[in-house]
Amino acid sequence: MAEDTIKIGFVGAGANTALRHIPGLRAQPGVELAGVANRSLASSQRVCDEYEIARAYEDWVELIEDEEIDAVCIGTWPYMHRTLTLAALDAGKHVLCEACMAMDASEANDMLDASKANPDLVTQIVPPPHTMSAEAHLIDLITDGYVGDVLHVNLRAFNEMNWPDNGTPVHWRHDRDLSGNNVMTMGIWYENVMRLVGHASSVQAQAQTVVKHRLNADGIRAEMTIPDQLDVLYTLAGGGTVNMSVATAIGTFQPPFDLWIFGDQGTIHIDKMDFSQPAAQQLRITGGKRGDSEMSEIVVPDDKLGSWRVEEEFVNAIRGVEPVTRTNFTDGVKYMEFTDAVQEAWQSGSRVSLPL
Repeated sequence: MAEDTIKIGFVGAGANTALRHIPGLRAQPGVELAGVANRSLASSQRVCDEYEIARAYEDWVELIEDEEIDAVCIGTWPYMHRTLTLAALDAGKHVLCEACMAMDASEANDMLDASKANPDLVTQIVPPPHTMSAEAHLIDLITDGYVGDVLHVNLRAFNEMNWPDNGTPVHWRHDRDLSGNNVMTMGIWYENVMRLVGHASSVQAQAQTVVKHRLNADGIRAEMTIPDQLDVLYTLAGGGTVNMSVATAIGTFQPPFDLWIFGDQGTIHIDKMDFSQPAAQQLRITGGKRGDSEMSEIVVPDDKLGSWRVEEEFVNAIRGVEPVTRTNFTDGVKYMEFTDAVQEAWQSGSRVSLPL
């Protein structure tokens, strides 16, 4: 397929698909946006009309079984990710799947097993964008000993903050039947930290549901079972600990996120995130080493600046140009195991070891 046109179908053309994947894939040479399957034919047709996509399908089965489709972009909520991925791989389609990977680690492992059984097909999970612009440089700094041995990482993730309000509607992230074991954006942030300092080896957690009821799509009060405030303390496989706080209902005064990496030789701090800016200005990074009198700005060199190129990477992997690095199914399983471990830890009050 190195020179052939790649025909891509979309199952679930939601917000991130419209924002990222449709324009990102359209920008790739030799790619045709071939079809859409939303929850209804009328909805599929609206997307096709708005984004000039060739065909509206009545359901996802029809799209996946279409022999003209080479690859499937899955933009549904997590409850369908395993079903759609397995069906697409069985039909010989490459898969780009929205995060989070699945409802739980068991489903994620099913997806990984199916991808291993089809090594000729590309499988990719959409990665988090938060530290993407500086990730390569941060990894090099840490690898080269800027902080020395990692002692502790402190992450506070408070994007999309609001005051507690029982009148706010149910988001799909509040519905365990749609989102599974992931809590808010905890899995996404774990993946960000995992790329910088490695995997968790054990997990402890406490959680609370501040907004105990919200209004469902019918305007009826629904009980919330997924926390909106979470504190996780975990040990790193390579040594050190991480304290992660994630919340969405404790006011509006917190910054979107605040990340500290403390080592025995230095410290790195990131405390700004603005995706409306060019890559070089999206994050504010400062650092200091043992013996410094104060922390100073860390500038990411131009040749290490990262950018959103998920769709380009997916297409290049199909053509055999480069492998998938953000995010392959193996790493996806690791963050799904972490979400399961956090779920067990905060419900049982015990320490949970990883891998599961």
